[in-house]
Amino acid sequence: MGSGAIGKGALSLLDEDFDCVGLYFGTPEAPCLTTIPIRSASFSVTKIRRELGGRETADVELPASNAYFLMLYLDDAWHSDIRPDGSRAPVRLYEKGSICLVDLRNPTAITLHSNLHALAFVLPRSLFDEVADISTSTKLHRLRCRRGEPDSVLGNLAVALLPLFENANMSPPALLQHLAAAVCAHLLHDYSDETLRNGVADSSLSVGQEKAAKEFMLDNLGKELSVPAIAAAVGLSVNHFSQEFRRATGFTPHQWLTRMRVDRAKELLQQRAMPLKAISDDCGFSDQSHFTKVFSRQTGVTPATWRSAWLN
Repeated sequence: MGSGAIGKGALSLLDEDFDCVGLYFGTPEAPCLTTIPIRSASFSVTKIRRELGGRETADVELPASNAYFLMLYLDDAWHSDIRPDGSRAPVRLYEKGSICLVDLRNPTAITLHSNLHALAFVLPRSLFDEVADISTSTKLHRLRCRRGEPDSVLGNLAVALLPLFENANMSPPALLQHLAAAVCAHLLHDYSDETLRNGVADSSLSVGQEKAAKEFMLDNLGKELSVPAIAAAVGLSVNHFSQEFRRATGFTPHQWLTRMRVDRAKELLQQRAMPLKAISDDCGFSDQSHFTKVFSRQTGVTPATWRSAWLN
C-alpha cells in the first residue's frame, strides 16, 4: 500500500496566510475564503478536494495553534487518527454532512484512506472571544471536540458558502462575514463545554467574575489552589463567591476544578510515554494515589485502564 505524508514543518496555522491550509492536505490550489467577521480575528474556510488512487493513503499533519479546526464532510470519507505516539486508531467512516471538530492546542494528525471532499475551517480562539462578547447566552468558549457527528445546521450553512468559492479570488462579500459569525455562534451554542456555561441559576456573580474565576483555575491547574485564593482573584469574599459560583454553574469551585483536572489528565493520558506520576503532578493532584482515586471516582476506571482503552 502506498502512503504519502503531507506537512509544512513546525509553523502554526496562524503564523501565515490562511490559504496555507490546502498545503497540509496536499492541495495547494484549494480555494480559500477569509474574512474578519467581528473586530480583528480572522475566519478561514478552505474547500478541500483530495483524490487518492487505488489503495493509496496519505498522512495529514496540522501543527499546534491557538485555534480550533473544523471539518465538514461534503462526501463520505474514511480516515484514522494518528495518536501522539505515532500509532494509528482504527479507520472510521465520516459520513457526508458530519463534522470533525478538534482543538489545535496540540498537533493533530490523521491518515486518509479515501478521497476527501470537505470544507476545512480554521477558527482562532480570539474569534470566539469576539463572538462571545456580543452573545446574549454563552460567554465562554471551550468547545467539546466531536468526530463523525451529523450537523444539519452546518450543512445548511455550507450550502450558502459553496457558491462563494466560485469567485474566491475576489474580495470576500459581506455575506461571508454573516456566515462566519453564524458558524461560530452555532458552535458556541451547541458545542460549548457545559461546565463553562453561565446561568445555571440566578446568581449575583457576573459573567465577568465567573469567567475570571474559571480562567484563574484553568491557568493554575497544576498548582495547589484554595477557594480563598480563587475568591481573592475575583475580588469577592470566600462565602459569597462559593455560594454564587455554585448557583451560577451547578458546581462548587472544588468540584469544577476537579472536573477540569480530570479532563486535562485525559488529554495527557493519550501520550503513551508520559508517566502517571508526571500527569498527576501536571494536573495538580497531591500525589499519584490521590490522582487514581479521584480519576476513578469521576470516570469509573483507573487512569491506567483509561489509557489502555484509548490507546488500543
